[in-house]
Amino acid sequence: MKAPGIALLLAAASTAWAGDWEFDNVVRAIEQHYGIKRTHIPLMGFANFVVKVARPAGTSGFKLAVFEDIGSAVDFREQDELNQLMNRFASRDLRPLVRVRSRGKGESTYIYSGEIGKSTRMLIANFGRNEAAIIEVKVNIDTLLRTLEQPGNARRTFYPTTSSNR
Repeated sequence: MKAPGIALLLAAASTAWAGDWEFDNVVRAIEQHYGIKRTHIPLMGFANFVVKVARPAGTSGFKLAVFEDIGSAVDFREQDELNQLMNRFASRDLRPLVRVRSRGKGESTYIYSGEIGKSTRMLIANFGRNEAAIIEVKVNIDTLLRTLEQPGNARRTFYPTTSSNR
């Protein structure tokens, strides 16, 4: 009886994000454009369920896709092409917030934000020299704003039981 109950809870957790098509579109576009598949991460559904229950630092859910060996894909180093690919995902529901490019390290980061209410969704895409990670998180807006107001205290927000003497 326990196994069907756990399966039902995991299925309910996964359907809660069914309307968030932006993450799936970004992942699918990267897979199609660069001809690679995301890396399977074991127990990711369980980790998302734990986050939904525990709500660490105001986070109530997440999705994560990791791509390895993306640097071998044709045209991956073309920054204009990467910008065009990521700009396609700006919408009424998901707006671009930050775009950063490090020429020395060859990294690019894109941050998008959803509608702001009691909580908001953030989509963060980071492209390194040979890997990429896409994460979508749903965060409590009050916790996010407190963290942004005092970035030096972010450690206490995310790790409340750690000592400040470390």
